[in-house]
Amino acid sequence: MPETVTIDHLAHRGDGVALVGDKPIYVPLTLAGETVQIERKGERARLLSVESPSSQRVEPICPHYGVCGGCALQHMEATAYRAWKEEQVKAALAARGIEADIRPIVEAGPGTRRRAVLSAVRAGGRVLLGYHERMANRLVGIEACPVLTPRIVAALPTLNGLASRLAPRKGELRMSVLDTTAGLDVAIDGADRKTSRDFPALGRFAAEADFARLSVNGEVVIEIRPPALDFAGAAMVPPPGGFVQASAEAEAAMSQAVLEGIGGAKRVADLFAGSGTFALRIAHEAMVLAVESDKPAMAALDTAWRRASGLKTISQDVRDLFRSPLRPEELDGFDAVVFDPPRAGAKEQAAQLALSKVRTVVAVSCNPATLARDLRTLIDGGYALKWVLPVDQFLFSPHIEVVALLTRE
Repeated sequence: MPETVTIDHLAHRGDGVALVGDKPIYVPLTLAGETVQIERKGERARLLSVESPSSQRVEPICPHYGVCGGCALQHMEATAYRAWKEEQVKAALAARGIEADIRPIVEAGPGTRRRAVLSAVRAGGRVLLGYHERMANRLVGIEACPVLTPRIVAALPTLNGLASRLAPRKGELRMSVLDTTAGLDVAIDGADRKTSRDFPALGRFAAEADFARLSVNGEVVIEIRPPALDFAGAAMVPPPGGFVQASAEAEAAMSQAVLEGIGGAKRVADLFAGSGTFALRIAHEAMVLAVESDKPAMAALDTAWRRASGLKTISQDVRDLFRSPLRPEELDGFDAVVFDPPRAGAKEQAAQLALSKVRTVVAVSCNPATLARDLRTLIDGGYALKWVLPVDQFLFSPHIEVVALLTRE
């Protein structure tokens, strides 16, 4: 049955929280102070209408907003939105008893997301390509997306046509699209086994669409031009569907902060190095040890380094830092250490760093909660937290990147 509630505050995922008795009810697409009509299902609710809107409410800029689950906060005015994101970082640090000099948030604006991971499914005789609904398995076919680069948005009809060729009869197809210096790099997983083997037809499709590269089910169908990303003059070609930072603007801001943090270090360890986002930039001034468990990513880093000019040595260690973190005796020869782990954080590696003699640590994270945990370990081990920089790489989502500098006297 419909009921009327007042939103008390926003939770860390961006949902409004109404307190009914002593129980929280999570209501997406709402703002603090609003009176809304909802339909409850357990601790979650569906928004039916906004009876008394907040002064911070604005009109969303995407026609799919509210149905598509890709964004959570388009309805929030920009100043309030930035303040809320900064508060997520402050709250995560405070939960671990950490006070910090938090720098003003760096924003990646609309139209800058260069990497999209889309899904496709057959539905009623047609194929939908897009994102899942919020808290549901249903797919929303998208025709526009204000966070993606214009080149990806312009290609959506073509990408849908490709999905129509390759989507399986049952289940979902996954499509990773990366906007590179050479054009779109498209990698598809879960494609129909029969149609995915028609490489000549797929190659013609990619050529007519002017893709840089097309890969299907782990195999490169055609590479017309190397789909490179520019890492401060080094052309890095990522593995098909490989991880890269979602926004070039955010990547530049984080890289600048990392370089500022390591200062004049001459020997640097880059842990969870990926394909060299930071290592290839650091190598302009310092020797680097890049440590990463993903072999294709390390191969891409190595190729980029060998083809670049003027870089100092980047040595590699293919290693699972969750199971086998660098120990203090391996770390002590470095002037600075940079680490950028997945969302789970670097618990094991932070514990070893806390026992080391490394003077400077720059921590990069996409999860303020696990970052705060790792910073607490380092602070307890004798490091001082100098500053924290939030970077809003994932516009309109509850996620935020953070760079933090720690030093040991």
